[in-house]
Amino acid sequence: MAIFHMQINTVSRSNGRNAPASAAYRAGERIRDERTGAVYDHRNRRDVLHKEILLPSRLEQHGAALDWARERSSLWNAAERIETRRDSRVAREYMVALPPELPAAQRVALARAFSREIADRYNIAVDLAVHAPRPFGDQRNFHAHLLTSTRQVAVDGLGPKTGLDMKGTTRAELGLPTNRKEFIALRQRWADLVNEHLRAAHLEARVDSRSLEAQGIDREPLPRLPYAAIASERRGERSEVAERIRERYRARVAARAERADSSALAATPNTAPQPSAPAAQTTTSSGSEQRQRQAVRDWLQYRQARGRAAGTQAPSGGLLPSETVRRQAIEAWHAERAKGAESHAPAGEPERSTESQSGAGRDRDLSW
Repeated sequence: MAIFHMQINTVSRSNGRNAPASAAYRAGERIRDERTGAVYDHRNRRDVLHKEILLPSRLEQHGAALDWARERSSLWNAAERIETRRDSRVAREYMVALPPELPAAQRVALARAFSREIADRYNIAVDLAVHAPRPFGDQRNFHAHLLTSTRQVAVDGLGPKTGLDMKGTTRAELGLPTNRKEFIALRQRWADLVNEHLRAAHLEARVDSRSLEAQGIDREPLPRLPYAAIASERRGERSEVAERIRERYRARVAARAERADSSALAATPNTAPQPSAPAAQTTTSSGSEQRQRQAVRDWLQYRQARGRAAGTQAPSGGLLPSETVRRQAIEAWHAERAKGAESHAPAGEPERSTESQSGAGRDRDLSW
C-alpha cells in the first residue's frame, strides 16, 4: 500500500560525513575523496535500479561545458573543495518512498520528475539513485535518494548557497518563505506528485503529507525503528533500542486511550436511573462507551442503595451533586478497568514489529 515518507537530511562535516562517500554509497560506485585521499568503493551493490545526475534546465544550452557536473566524482569533489569550514554542510539529501503499486518504469519516472523540479527550483545538481528493497527486508520498500548540492550550479563551478541551505536572513531579504514553510511546501509537492502518478496509473491508493491529527485520524503514529535495530532483530539478536521505542509507543497509546476514556466519562449526562431497575454488574460489551455509561449508571444506583439502607436522603432530585458523581464515577471506572486488566488480560506475546506495516500516515522500514 502506498505510504507517504519524505526525509530531508544534511551531509555535514560536523557529523563526520562527506559528499563523495555519500554519493558512492547511494550510486553503488567507487569514488575517491580528493580532500582526504579516502576511497569509497560500493560497486558490489545490487539494489541500485537507476542513477543519474540532473542539472537545472536553464543550463542545458551550455552542453559540454557542464560535463564536470555530470560526472559523479568531479561534482562531489567540487562540493568538498568549495567548503572551507570544518563544520560545513556539503550536500543535502531527500529520501522518499516510492509506491510499490506502480510499475518499475513509472517509479523511476516519478523520482525523476521530483528531481527535475528540485534542480530547477533551486538551480542545483541532483544526484538521483533509485533503490530496490533489500533481500531480507520489506519487499514493498522501493525508495529514492536525491543527493543535492547546497550551492547553485554554474558553468564555471558552484555558486552561492541556495534553497534550504540559504541563511534565514538572506531568505527574508529576498522575500522567500521561511525554511519551515519551504519544508512543508516540499512535502506537499511530493505528495501531489505521487498522487498524480497513482491517478495516471488508474490506482485508488493515495498519500497525504499532513500529520494524522491534521487528517482527523485519532491514533498514535506508528514508531519508526532505526535500520540497525531492525537488522539486529532479523539476525535473531535483541535490540534494546527497538524495545525502548516500542515501549514508549505502547505508553503513548495507553495514555491516549486513558484521555479518551476520561473525556467520554466527563461528557456522559448525569441522568437518574430507573427506580425499579436492579443493580447490575458492569457490562462486558465490546464498546468502551457502553462500558463507561454502564459504570456511571451502576455507580449511581449503588450510591442510592447505600443511602436508602442508611436511612438517609439523597440531595434534591435524588442525585448527588453532578461534579461529585462525575468524579466518583470516573474513579470507580478506572478502578474497575485496573481490576479487569489484572485478572482477565492474557499474557500475550511481545508486540510484533510495526516498522514494516503500511497505510496512510504510517512509516515502514526504509533502507538508507
